[in-house]
Amino acid sequence: MADRIFRLDRRDLLAGLGATALAPALPSIAAAQARPTLALQAKASVIALRPGAPATPIWTLEGAAFRFKRGETLEVTLANGLPVPAVASWRGLDGVPAAEPLATRAPLASAARETLVIPLRHAGTFLCDLRLLGDGQARPSRALPLIVSESEPVAVDRDEVLLIEDWRLRPDGSAIAPGLDPGDTVPAYTINGLAVLDIPARVHQRLRLRFINGCQRTTIAVKIENHDVRVMALDGQPAEPFLARGGALVLAPGTRIDAFVDATAAPGTNSSILLHDGKDARPIARLVTSAEPALRAGPLPAALPLPSNGLPARLDLKSALRVDLSLGGPPADWVTPANFAISAAPAFRAKAGRIVVLALTNRAAIPTVFHLHGHHFRLLDRLDDGWKPFWLDTLAIDPGQTQRIAFAAEFAGRWLIESVATDWAAPRLVRWYSVE
Repeated sequence: MADRIFRLDRRDLLAGLGATALAPALPSIAAAQARPTLALQAKASVIALRPGAPATPIWTLEGAAFRFKRGETLEVTLANGLPVPAVASWRGLDGVPAAEPLATRAPLASAARETLVIPLRHAGTFLCDLRLLGDGQARPSRALPLIVSESEPVAVDRDEVLLIEDWRLRPDGSAIAPGLDPGDTVPAYTINGLAVLDIPARVHQRLRLRFINGCQRTTIAVKIENHDVRVMALDGQPAEPFLARGGALVLAPGTRIDAFVDATAAPGTNSSILLHDGKDARPIARLVTSAEPALRAGPLPAALPLPSNGLPARLDLKSALRVDLSLGGPPADWVTPANFAISAAPAFRAKAGRIVVLALTNRAAIPTVFHLHGHHFRLLDRLDDGWKPFWLDTLAIDPGQTQRIAFAAEFAGRWLIESVATDWAAPRLVRWYSVE
């Protein structure tokens, strides 16, 4: 039934897309004492993926808190309780070279601990995971969302994070890591670790729903029945608000979309939230409208854009550094993260402040996902005469297709780029680029 309501194929999924002598030091000491902290632990865990059956062993990244404010400086400690080296990879975190995996930070040995300091210069929806080294490991791992709130108030009644992840289960109920042949496994999906999630709401309540595709390789679409869905941010950066086409949100692996939804259904009704993976549609959550009186007399007015994070309003493409990058096909200069070496030649070098245009051509036979570390980019129009009204850090590209992206190389450092085909067995591949 759900499939008849919400029918998409793979191409549709990719189209939508711190005494007087010490006085000078006191401010910094006070600042350090007030600095928020995030304690992360990589550890073994379990997750319930089969009703009535034992939980499935997995690895996970757990944190004691995950909501912070823009402008704060976050002190992060990672303890590796896994039997293998681990590296935390931050998706959406611009301009923090000290946190860059592999290119700056080596994998953390088993039973070791490390600390880093991250300035939270941008508000938005972020993601941290262990998956850069996850291919072929003994168990798959969960991701951890990180939310940085805007400095200015945002007119919403509730703010909810919806982390969607996929799993491949063997007949015995164990789960395999990506990069392995899925064989006779079957797919399973969770939202915030549950098979199905209820999201309560009152009539005329405005919800900010932060959808995160934490899937390993799968591009998904999410549709909320009987409600308008207004896209407010993509990959952690504010966008010009727009209504999702057909009410469906398309998310490549690692993509984050912030959407505003006004509860408009009749009191006491449920609206399904459907997930489509290009093959099947299934209910993964419900928007449950309370029978209580409406929160207010009428709906809120149309939402204004979210406060800017200060990314440039315009990019001068005429004097841009232009680079062609091939994705998929023979590995060539691409390597698996386990074989990454900073001594390898970078994909390109750019002077700080230079505009860079990348022509990304997918030579694989299936869609491929590109992810840029360190900076967000604009997706250019076909004729290079403009760009889409949003910023991205992740982009899915159809086979044989070339997409052009542009970004201001604002932050000096060594940064990764990632490429992975949308197939469970496909290896994750990396290169690096330099901003000098």
